[in-house]
Amino acid sequence: MEVSAKARYIRMSPRKVRLVIDVVRGMDLAEAQSQLTFMNKAAALPVLKLINSAAANAEHNFKLKPGDLFVKTIKADGGPTLKRFKPRARGRAAPIRKRTTHITVVLDEKEKAEKKTEVKKNVKKPAVKKAVKKVEKKKETTKKTSKSTK
Repeated sequence: MEVSAKARYIRMSPRKVRLVIDVVRGMDLAEAQSQLTFMNKAAALPVLKLINSAAANAEHNFKLKPGDLFVKTIKADGGPTLKRFKPRARGRAAPIRKRTTHITVVLDEKEKAEKKTEVKKNVKKPAVKKAVKKVEKKKETTKKTSKSTK
């Protein structure tokens, strides 16, 4: 079962937050928490708090075990930008954009995700074999025609 949590209007640039979330995407819950605890980035703290919140949602609302969870998807989207101005030389003003971020995380159980991938792998195999056979037949026919034209 998928469990999600959102943190909105985080006063940090989405670009800086994406550096952190790219590291933990797809990890087990415990591994992601330990990775974020020791990461030397300012964005690691809000991401860690959000992942802990999603884990608490899963445990309290859906009775899921934290050991069975992994980070299925995590994304950082841009929120509204606060526009400020800084005085510059000769009476001019330079814009300052104070960016905000909306972070969304989805946790899922390991067992269900593994079953889904197994089903998809089995479906693709026959189609691939048919495509390979068609390509081999085309190669044989082109070889025959090229020999006969010489």
